[in-house]
Amino acid sequence: MRLLAYLPLPLLATLGTCVGELSYCLFSSRRKIAQKNIQSCFPTWPEKKTADVTRKCFRFIGQSIFFSGFIWWTDKNKLNRKVNIVNREHYDKALSQGKNIILLAPHFCSLELAGVVLSQERPMISMYQHTKNRLVDIFVKRGRSRFDGILVERKEPLRNLIRLIRKGYPFYYLPDQDARDKGVFAPFFGIQASTIPVLGKFTAMSKSVVIPCSTKILDSGKGFEVYLGSPIENFPTGDDVKDTTLMNRTIEKMVEPMPEQYFWVHKRFKTRPPGEAAFYD
Repeated sequence: MRLLAYLPLPLLATLGTCVGELSYCLFSSRRKIAQKNIQSCFPTWPEKKTADVTRKCFRFIGQSIFFSGFIWWTDKNKLNRKVNIVNREHYDKALSQGKNIILLAPHFCSLELAGVVLSQERPMISMYQHTKNRLVDIFVKRGRSRFDGILVERKEPLRNLIRLIRKGYPFYYLPDQDARDKGVFAPFFGIQASTIPVLGKFTAMSKSVVIPCSTKILDSGKGFEVYLGSPIENFPTGDDVKDTTLMNRTIEKMVEPMPEQYFWVHKRFKTRPPGEAAFYD
């Protein structure tokens, strides 16, 4: 992974695409999960488009693996030359007004990038989950905090996170995983999805604004684009289901322009409402 930082991005993109294509062919269980998710979220798409987006998703996941070495180890100036931040006026305005900020960063294939790049400007909070593999744990923490990243372990007391946000450190929040029995059900592309209902609580307790943030891998290893949207309006409402529904709708708007780069291989709809049949075979 360390050596990958020395290779040009077009070569990394090619290698990643090949590995992604191989994974698409070999890992049928994950392929079926991705196809099921995409077909269910975009039911009007013809079968060919669903298959095409599924295949591209695996290719981008492959690229993201190879790009990890570049993101975590490459020279700072080289990294910044390959990243274009789009629409950052909303983010800059919130900073200039002294507002606390939560960046809503869904699971796109190259989600690590935005947090790493933006943490060069000011310390950025990122939540992570400790892994049993000590070597992996060391490098994940090192990569995410290589500039001024501040890591908060998921099991830490909530007050630690809120205290940091109130100090003015933006929080890079990854929200869209199956919440199992800890979530509320809110629609995601029209499907009831078990979702952690904490964004509204984080926002209210830290008196923050929530700014959507997504990362796009450009074609042929040309680099990356980080998109920063306008703050979510009338949020939070104080109602967990309403707040979670609004969050999911915001994520949908980020996914729609580039569905092939969303992390569809995750069992997002595994937990079902009581009495509903299993979503995945």
